[in-house]
Amino acid sequence: MPTPTKGPRLGGGPAHERLILANLATQLFEHKRITTTEAKAKRLRPLAERLITFAKRGDLHARRRVLTVVKDKGVVHTLFTEIAPAVAERQGGYTRITKIGPRKGDNAPMAVIELVLEPLSPKQAVVKEATKATAKAAPKAEKKADEAPAAEVETTDAEATEAPAEDTTAATEGDAEKA
Repeated sequence: MPTPTKGPRLGGGPAHERLILANLATQLFEHKRITTTEAKAKRLRPLAERLITFAKRGDLHARRRVLTVVKDKGVVHTLFTEIAPAVAERQGGYTRITKIGPRKGDNAPMAVIELVLEPLSPKQAVVKEATKATAKAAPKAEKKADEAPAAEVETTDAEATEAPAEDTTAATEGDAEKA
């Protein structure tokens, strides 16, 4: 689990908070979307994303680590066989929190936390490839740009060396005429 929070916890003690978050994670993986308070949703997100990352690894050790939090074997099986392959291309951000109106009874701010199961859009993949290609092409363009001004500088240096030579000869001729 992530770093424990300071101050008041969900439910009371730290053990009760772990149980609440484990139950919320179980329900999230079972139903793919749950409605809860904003505070619980924000606390659930890092735990759920970490469990999904374990599920993406898919080995026995990862399964046993997930089973320490999610006690229902059927939900763990669903997590490893359905949810993990659906988010295999994703680097993170497996959950989405959407704020909704306050709860009627106690006016608590409510939110919907759901799994992001839609595939990564090909447009984003194309944009990533284009940025990589641009980054590769940029050093080549800089090298070519560096070479071109260097050639111009050399020609201007040659012209500059020729020009003062003419000026000095003209100056020496003028000095010679005066003498």
